[in-house]
Amino acid sequence: MSIYEQRLDADKKEIRDRIAEVGRRVEQAMVDAVHALLTRDEPQAYATMLGDLPINREVRAIDKLCHGFVARHLPSAGHLRFISSVLRMNIALERVGDYAVTICRESVHLKSPPPPDLEGHIRGLADEAITYLRQAVRAFVQGDADLARETKAAARTFARRYDEVHRALLDSEGKRALSDELALFAIFNKLDRVADQAKNICEETVFAVTGEAKAPKVYRVLFVDSRDTLLGPLAQAIARKAFPESGRYESQGFAPGEAIAPEAIATAADLGLDLTGVTPERLVPGPAALDVYHVIVGLVPGAGRHLGERPFQCVFLEWDLPKLPEQGPLEPALRAVCQQLSGHIHDLMVTLRGDQAR
Repeated sequence: MSIYEQRLDADKKEIRDRIAEVGRRVEQAMVDAVHALLTRDEPQAYATMLGDLPINREVRAIDKLCHGFVARHLPSAGHLRFISSVLRMNIALERVGDYAVTICRESVHLKSPPPPDLEGHIRGLADEAITYLRQAVRAFVQGDADLARETKAAARTFARRYDEVHRALLDSEGKRALSDELALFAIFNKLDRVADQAKNICEETVFAVTGEAKAPKVYRVLFVDSRDTLLGPLAQAIARKAFPESGRYESQGFAPGEAIAPEAIATAADLGLDLTGVTPERLVPGPAALDVYHVIVGLVPGAGRHLGERPFQCVFLEWDLPKLPEQGPLEPALRAVCQQLSGHIHDLMVTLRGDQAR
């Protein structure tokens, strides 16, 4: 190995070791923050808050090392991927440290300790989020893309558990001081963000090791019609034809019919839309059924009233479409509505995916 290669490897090892140490520090900060919250240990909370300052200084020092590495070695390929991933990972770790500080700040201002049921949720979510963070940092330091993929896949389940806790908080509203309720919402949100940052670190690991960039997100979109025999199936077909790679599209009705309307079938054939396999489906309200969707679109006025409690992380839209005539031929009006649907769907998917919408 040449002297240059020895120097390059030594510089990478220093950066890797210091990233591992920052990861250890922010993990401990989260552990201490949750412990201070649950035990009402104010001295530990304040010590954790002050402990974030040296973490921030070390993060800036690692940034400086990375810039020096680029100037010294003019890296390319895997070495350049490593440095760019370290810079982004550095940001993720600094934010986790900030989340620990926020938990500490909220904990010292709570008027009363979290009730036993919420205490159990805090312990469970914190243990899970910290485990994902620990595994993500280890995967990066060891250059283990498989561990990163496994950790990211496991962390995807965290959002569903977080939604359950969010509903539990809503159900218990009014039992505590308003300031305490807001503080608990903030605390649970920061635990959720720790899991998100762990996933980000896993993505950086896979990129640094393999060069595999994060795949564009595929969005689940639900169109809600009244009977799911006209507008819902046509919206599905338009979206699938225009943006087959960007989303998974479904439609449901709150008073579903038995079959797709003949007018919808004729309009689809006229516009070159495929309704194969599409049948009216019943809308099941509530988060348990709807939290798999990223976006829910109401195609008729008042559709939102039939959703029940909406999932916390879901976006609901209601599109203002022309009213279909109650008498006379429907096909001309349906074609006009399809034109508007096409424009709305285009705008939605470009908003979701940008220039990667296809």
